[in-house]
Amino acid sequence: MKKILITGGAGFVGSHLCKRLLNEGNEVICLDNYFTGAKSNIIDLLDYPYFEMVRHDITEPYYAEVDEIYNLACPASPVHYQYNPIKTIKTSVMGAINVLGLAKRVKATVLQASTSEVYGDPLVHPQPESYWGHVNPIGIRSCYDEGKRCAETLFMDYHNQNNVAIKIIRIFNTYGPNMNPADGRVVSNFIVQALQGKDITIFGDGLQTRSFQYVDDLVEGMIRMMGSDPAFLGPVNLGNPNEFTMLELAQAIIELTNSKSKIIHLDLPQDDPKQRQPDITLAKDKLEGWEPKIQLREGLVTTISYFDKLLLKL
Repeated sequence: MKKILITGGAGFVGSHLCKRLLNEGNEVICLDNYFTGAKSNIIDLLDYPYFEMVRHDITEPYYAEVDEIYNLACPASPVHYQYNPIKTIKTSVMGAINVLGLAKRVKATVLQASTSEVYGDPLVHPQPESYWGHVNPIGIRSCYDEGKRCAETLFMDYHNQNNVAIKIIRIFNTYGPNMNPADGRVVSNFIVQALQGKDITIFGDGLQTRSFQYVDDLVEGMIRMMGSDPAFLGPVNLGNPNEFTMLELAQAIIELTNSKSKIIHLDLPQDDPKQRQPDITLAKDKLEGWEPKIQLREGLVTTISYFDKLLLKL
C-alpha cells in the first residue's frame, strides 16, 4: 500500500484520481482549499478507511510522510483563474515550491499536472512536447499560462539541483462528471445551456478547434506516468488527438440533449487559442501504449447525465 498525497483532490480531476487510487488499495490524503473543489465531489469517499480529507491551501507548506504526490492544485478554468490572477500564479509557483520541498524531505515522487496552455496560441500544430509555445506573458490568461510554465521550470530545477524524483504531464481539454457547472469551460457551458434550453454561446466564428479527453482516460495516463521509468521525467502530453470545432461540439450536444437551444456568436476573448491538439506519440511510446479509449459522443452521454441530475438538485 502506498501513501499518496493529492493536492486539489476535491476538484474535478482530483476527485476521480482519489477514487481510482483508493480502489487500487492505496492510502490517500486529499488536500484542497475548496476554491474550485467541492466536498460533494469526494463525499462518497469519506467512508473509505484509508481516505483522509484535509482543508489546506498549498501556498502554505504542508507536512506528511508520503510515497507519491500528485500536484493538481490550481484553478483551471478561465472564469476561476482570472477571478484572482495573483492568487492563481501564487498557487502555481508557491504550490510547486511547497510540494517539491515536501518531496525532497520525504524522498517522494511528485507529479506536476501542467497544461496544454503552456503552448499558448500555438504556431505549431499539433503540439509536440518539444514545442516551446507562443504565450503572451502579460495577457489576461498569463497568470495561469505563465504560472504553469514557471512550475515546470521549478520541477526541473529541483530535479537537477536536488535530485527530486519528478514527473510532468501536460493536460489537454478534459471533461466528465464532477465538473463545476459554473466553471466557464466549453463542454460544461454548452451542456448546461442546452439542458436549460438557453442559447449556446460560441466565441468567435466557432471554427477554432479543441481536442476533448474524457476524465477516465486522463486518470489512466496520470497513473501510468507516475509508475513509468524513473528516468522518464516528461513533460508528456495527455489528451485526445481527435480535433473538433466549437460548432461541431455545440451541434453534438444539442443533438444528444434533444435541446431546442440556438447557437449565438460572441466576440472572441483575448489570447484565446485558435487550435489545440496534442501530439501523443511520446505518451504511446513511454506509457505502455497509452491512448484515449473513450471518444467524444460516448463521454458526452455520461457527462450530460451527470449534469442533468445535478441541475435537478439546484
